[in-house]
Amino acid sequence: MIASFRDPAGRLLIVDGRVIRVIKESAESELQDILESGALGKFIDEGKLVRTDVLDGAAAESLARKEEIAGVLEDFGPSVLVEHERIPFANFPYEWTPEMLYAAGSLTLDLAERLLPQGFGLKDATPYNVLFRGPRPVFIDLLSFERRDPRDHTWLPYAQFSRTFLLPLLVNKHFGLKLDQIFLSNRDGLDPEDVVQLCGPVQKMRPTFLSLVTLPARLSGRAEAPGTTVYQKHTASSPEKAQFILGRILKGLRRKLEGLRPAGARTSAWSAYTAQNQYTEDYQPIKQRFVEAALADAGPRKVLDVGCNTGDFSALAARAGAAVVSIDYDPVVVGRLWQRAAAENLDILPLVVNLARPTPSLGWRNMENPSFIERFRGAFDGVLMLAVIHHMLVSERIPLAEIMRLSAELTKDLLVVEFVAPADPMFRRIARGRDHLHESLTREYFEEVAGRHFEIVRSERLGDTHRTIYMMRRKPVV
Repeated sequence: MIASFRDPAGRLLIVDGRVIRVIKESAESELQDILESGALGKFIDEGKLVRTDVLDGAAAESLARKEEIAGVLEDFGPSVLVEHERIPFANFPYEWTPEMLYAAGSLTLDLAERLLPQGFGLKDATPYNVLFRGPRPVFIDLLSFERRDPRDHTWLPYAQFSRTFLLPLLVNKHFGLKLDQIFLSNRDGLDPEDVVQLCGPVQKMRPTFLSLVTLPARLSGRAEAPGTTVYQKHTASSPEKAQFILGRILKGLRRKLEGLRPAGARTSAWSAYTAQNQYTEDYQPIKQRFVEAALADAGPRKVLDVGCNTGDFSALAARAGAAVVSIDYDPVVVGRLWQRAAAENLDILPLVVNLARPTPSLGWRNMENPSFIERFRGAFDGVLMLAVIHHMLVSERIPLAEIMRLSAELTKDLLVVEFVAPADPMFRRIARGRDHLHESLTREYFEEVAGRHFEIVRSERLGDTHRTIYMMRRKPVV
């Protein structure tokens, strides 16, 4: 499967689960120079840059016979094969929180600044060059590095960095646009001309908007005038002067990025949900003990936490030794979980995803960025669905049979699920007088539907509530 083809110097493919990049021979020497320079060693050692091995001899010859790679080699001619380490769970900017986009932008600038004294640079600066491994950003596109003209003091990715990092953070912070609203319809981010239409007269003159939006929007019309050259090379009188100017440019971008850092105290309708909805005194302790026991018994290594909120049960799974992907449709609670995972060094990848409306496939022929379901079907040996199914049933009108079928597609083994009966106060609140539509949703019916895909190992009522938690194991597929 071709995972990326937009760089004319190479193609990225997934072959038998391995991440292989085919690089044109003309670009090989530059890549070797960068890998051997030592400039990136610290980032590789710290896990901030993907590890890469250049393949030769029998290893390269064996791969070259694979149908997917042979086709690329036929197009490219003489080429080099390299293998990257595979980041466990592919993720994209439209599934991130603002905090994650900020972290990816900061890593991009870290690399650009580190490469500067070594005579290298970045030829592009987009969040699609970054994946998150747990809560940590990892730069994955080695073909973004290039040897720069030592006297050229233009940073070509400047506008791209602004479109894909700064302006999305700006409109998120000041206008409340979510990242999926931006990147799902605008893969390459936002232009200043897009943002200026959102601004009032006073706002356009505020310093941040003036430098990132108002002036660039006005100047873009002049740059596109007939006979105008958009890019003209600017050279300094010496390499030292060019490096100094580039350093100032990168520091200026750093200040702009820092000014758009997401606030740590954001709130939403769901950010206090766990604290405000304890139901009975023993509800949460019973639930926690049950989940801990289920994780200990099944020992899943990869866990999906659906409707994670601020991640108490994601943290339980991570501390039990699992790599966790946590999803919720509220960016605020997911952002809090990302901060917690980063601070406590927990192997948790938090993503803004609504399982009832999962991320679609995007890009050329809908093949560049696979959908959430494509990426994660069968990727887990444990799934947690705690206090979430009744929201899918009532708010999204997803039939119980469909929910259980999808659960069986996502997990290869364990399912820990919370059943909430229609008599539950939260159920009645979200049903808004439509309780009669769910009269058939009894505990017996729930167990019958779940039993089509899972063996029920044990269950427990959660205190004096209308809620029951279940540990289930997936039945073998016949």
